Amino acid sequence: MTSHLLSVDQGTSSTKALLIDAAGQVVARSEVPLTQSHPGPGLVEQDASAVLDSVRRAIASCMEGSDPAGVAGLALSTQRESVVAWDGRTGEPVAPLVGWQDRRGGPLAERLALEGHGAEVRRRTGLPLDPMFSALKMASVLDAYDPGRVRARSGALRLGTVDAFLVQALTGQHVTEIGNASRTQLLGLTTGDWDGELLSLFDVPRQALPQVVSSTGPFGSLRGVAPLLDGTPLLAVMGDSHAALFAHAGWRPGIVKVTYGTGSSVMTVADSPEAADRLCTTIAWSADGDGVTYAHEANIRSAGRTLTWLADLLDTAPEELIRLAGDSDAGELTLVPAFGGIGAPWWDARAVPVLAGFGLGTGRAELARAAMESVAFQVTDVLAALTGVREIVADGGLSRSDTLMQLQADLAAVAVVRTSHHELSAAGAAHLAGLGIGLWSSDALEERARDGLRTTRPARDGSARRGAALARWHRGVEAARGLGGHVR
Repeated sequence: MTSHLLSVDQGTSSTKALLIDAAGQVVARSEVPLTQSHPGPGLVEQDASAVLDSVRRAIASCMEGSDPAGVAGLALSTQRESVVAWDGRTGEPVAPLVGWQDRRGGPLAERLALEGHGAEVRRRTGLPLDPMFSALKMASVLDAYDPGRVRARSGALRLGTVDAFLVQALTGQHVTEIGNASRTQLLGLTTGDWDGELLSLFDVPRQALPQVVSSTGPFGSLRGVAPLLDGTPLLAVMGDSHAALFAHAGWRPGIVKVTYGTGSSVMTVADSPEAADRLCTTIAWSADGDGVTYAHEANIRSAGRTLTWLADLLDTAPEELIRLAGDSDAGELTLVPAFGGIGAPWWDARAVPVLAGFGLGTGRAELARAAMESVAFQVTDVLAALTGVREIVADGGLSRSDTLMQLQADLAAVAVVRTSHHELSAAGAAHLAGLGIGLWSSDALEERARDGLRTTRPARDGSARRGAALARWHRGVEAARGLGGHVR
């Protein structure tokens, strides 16, 4: 009986796989680490072939000792905005994967903004002109590998986000999931299809892009993905942050999902595609028969990445910095991690990193605390732009830190809820896949989202300290933007 789902979460730092039974329990898991390269200032790349290989290896490892005939289908969640270019005939990558943190599209973004395109791009896509989104990366890749767009227009060169590259490799279908496509800045938010005027503006030929389909496909069936059987269906694909929101049953009102990972994604379901002040509007998911679900989102570029940067600088481990942060006080020390600019709600690509308030007595403990505080401060700024926030549901590696969760609750003045399950993106994609084939219901998923929760509430004496701490942080943000050339 095919009663299990295999779900793969292809992320920036690793690829994870979960084997999940009909009760929603994880019966096997695996993880394959990945690396990034930084070949120049603002450049972030990965080996696209290594990413695909990590998916195959994670699947094979997770399935050890299990009967592939018992797998009803595969679900997939992926890193978003990252761009892959591949040969349309062989499927082989023709360029490095350009990571979502990559800033190579900055000059084009500035030129388009100066020409007055920013407001129209945002109106059509729900996204501000920023190098994080895929269109600017695609234009840069084409400039380097197909400057005349000849191969792209003929379909010999194909472009897409990571989900499209993986689907092509796993099933042979040239399609992309609508939520991932909405992060490219080439998709019309209300039409759900590639926008001709945007394609012309960014000079990305439609012929190079995959067909846009719903989050439940059709994506085709697997072929040559050992040990899974040929013909096993690919049932659902989602962006990683979207999948995590789904795992939290984030369609419930007042729920705001915060992923504390390399960067941070703050996301909540929206009633319509109308823009929110200083935030992105995006397509969260679309399932057959249920229409499109929209979301408001903010993207924070450096969360866990700030701690790994500091750990490398101090020749220690991030876990040691997290421990030190729990036992120290930053005092007046403020770290604004504007590596490659600062994201929502400021969207200032020129902002520069700032460390302020340090002295001769500043040590690694204080630096660790300031780095951790920077994560909570950035999330708090985003939450201030939202209305009706009842509860933060937290996931991602840093959400395991009691210190950070208490900081977040105190600064945001709202309860933070953590689940005991940590592979939320893989779980969310599996939940959507299982919903589609009748393994479980929406009510059952809401009940599952309430299972094993830990709640961190704001400290009773936190209000006075909250105001002073936020004022200190905002002075740091103002300095980071001013040094980068922002004019008030």
